[in-house]
Amino acid sequence: MTTIKDVAKAAGVSVAMVSKALNNYPDVSPTTREKVKIMAEQMDYSPNVVAKNLSSKNQKTIAMISSGFLGSESLDNSNSFDIFKGVYEATEEASYELAMYFIETQKQETKDYAKFCRDRNIRGVVLSGIRLDDPYFESLLKTNIPCVLIDVKVPNDNQLIGSVSIDNVRATYEIGDYLISNNHHNIAIVSGAKKADVNTQRMKGISMVVDEQGISIKGKIIDGEFKEQTAYENVKHYLASNKADLPTALVCFSDIMALGALKAINEMGLKVPEDISLTGFDGLKIIDYTNPSITTIKQPFREMGYEAAKLVMRIMEGKADTNEIIVPHQMIMNNSVKKLN
Repeated sequence: MTTIKDVAKAAGVSVAMVSKALNNYPDVSPTTREKVKIMAEQMDYSPNVVAKNLSSKNQKTIAMISSGFLGSESLDNSNSFDIFKGVYEATEEASYELAMYFIETQKQETKDYAKFCRDRNIRGVVLSGIRLDDPYFESLLKTNIPCVLIDVKVPNDNQLIGSVSIDNVRATYEIGDYLISNNHHNIAIVSGAKKADVNTQRMKGISMVVDEQGISIKGKIIDGEFKEQTAYENVKHYLASNKADLPTALVCFSDIMALGALKAINEMGLKVPEDISLTGFDGLKIIDYTNPSITTIKQPFREMGYEAAKLVMRIMEGKADTNEIIVPHQMIMNNSVKKLN
């Protein structure tokens, strides 16, 4: 592999001169510039883009850091891939370089967020999959590295930190309102990880609508941890323990948990929606193929990734007029909700 030193030796100039010539510095004569470029082409030399970025004061590179990607028990990671696509689309449009990194919660204990970014000369970050109890979450609040969180509300007035999400409170309010309008008053909730900000927001929404209607969900919250297997096990246990007072509807805070709940309902000899109505959240493609197809809230993950990347660029460039973006969601009414008499 040809190095910059090889080109310099062949052209009879210094390494610094090769770098200046290839980057069109004005203090290089046209003759030397042309000689270096011809020699570099003949020797099939390509500058190291990463090294170039590391030495640039005007680095146009952002990092996409995804936490918890490997630990997901999801049958469908299309939401993560759609976020990646959106981030990539935005960086391509703006001629930014995009670096991808994956980190698990356990590794965050030993890899400080600020040091992780400094070691890689990261100037701006789009961060997805972060939880409120993750070490990186507390660490990023204290750094001066522009960062945009996906699905986590901006926690303070730090103008270098932004967020992109749907209105999770409004979304679960709409789900609850839809069920109540179909005469469901015995509603149980399958909640996600307690330290996930989206779980808090979604619980606020469903609590608001049931409170307004005088419906109690006390003792009717089932821990699903945003995992299919956990939801399956805990929903099955809940149904077995409440045979005399089965809920008429289950509200799941993710489609993955709705799949686990659907399996549990079927194994209990019950049917959706004849015996229990079921709703999900996310709008994953896989729910179109369940029987029945599950009513859900569709999140525009690709748009969220795109807007997150655009926002972190504006923050980096000092052009951001807001640090919080709410993208529109859509309620998809499929076949898993029954209207009660």
